Amino acid sequence: MPLRVGYVREHFCSPLLQFAAVDQEKTFTLVECPSGTGQLISRLTNDEIDIAIALTDPLIAGIAKGSQAYKLVGSYVTSPLRWAVITGYKDSPFNQLPDLQGTTIGISRNGSGSQTMAYVMALQQGWSTDNLKFQINNDIRGLIDSVNDGSTSAFMWEWFTTKPFADAGECRFIGDVPTPWPSWLIAAHPTRAPAPDVSAFLGTLSGYHRAGPSVEFIKEKFRAWLQTVTYPEDCAEIPSDVIADTLTVLEKAGVVIAPEGGFELTQFVDTSVVKLT
Repeated sequence: MPLRVGYVREHFCSPLLQFAAVDQEKTFTLVECPSGTGQLISRLTNDEIDIAIALTDPLIAGIAKGSQAYKLVGSYVTSPLRWAVITGYKDSPFNQLPDLQGTTIGISRNGSGSQTMAYVMALQQGWSTDNLKFQINNDIRGLIDSVNDGSTSAFMWEWFTTKPFADAGECRFIGDVPTPWPSWLIAAHPTRAPAPDVSAFLGTLSGYHRAGPSVEFIKEKFRAWLQTVTYPEDCAEIPSDVIADTLTVLEKAGVVIAPEGGFELTQFVDTSVVKLT
C-alpha cells in the first residue's frame, strides 16, 4: 500500500511535488493539509496519514508532551522560516510589534507553529509568556477575517505564503520573526509507516533536494524565496542540536516542561530510519 504523505501546499514543497509527479502514486500519495502542522499532527494521530512534512517546533513539542503518534524520521528544509506578523488592513491600531502586548493573537490550532512563534515573539519582545491570549481561527482565511473584524490583534504566518493577501489589501505586515531553528522536519507513524518504505521515500526525496526546486512548481512571485531556502543533502539525517536547541527555546517559552534529568534526544527519532548527527 502506498504511503500517505501529508503536506501543506506551499512553495517549500517543490521537491516533494516534483517527486510525486514522477512517482504517480506508485509508492506514495499526497494528502493536502491546508490548516498546517496542527492538522498534520492530528491526521497522524487519527490514522489519516502515515508521514508528515511539518514545522520543526510543533513536531518536537508534540513528542516532548508525550505523543506516541509519530517519531522524527528526517529533515526537509534546513533554513529558518520567516514568519510575518500580520494585522488588519484598515483601521487597525496595531502598527508595530510592541503594540501587540496584552492583546489576543490569532492561531490556527493549539500546538500549531502559529502559536509557538507567538511565544518566540513574546520572548524576543521581553513579554511574560504566562499571560498570552489566543483565539483559534483554523486556517489562513479565518485568521485574516479575525484581524479585520477586530476579534484578534494579529496572527503569524509564513511571509511569502501570506504576501499575496497583503498585496491584495486584505491584511498588513507589521514585522517578522524568523525561527531560531531549521524550519521543516519529516515525521512518520512508528508502525503504519514501515522503516524500509520510509527509508526508500527519504532516499529518493534527497535526490530532488540536491537537484533543487523546479521553477515549474513555484509561482513567479516566489522566485525571491529561492534565494533564502536551503535543503538537506540527506533527508535521513537530523543534527542533534536542532532538537536540543529547539527544546531549549520551547522550555523558555513555557511550551514544554523538561523531565527530571532532561530530555533524551533519541526518544524523538526513529533510529531505524534517521541518523542523529
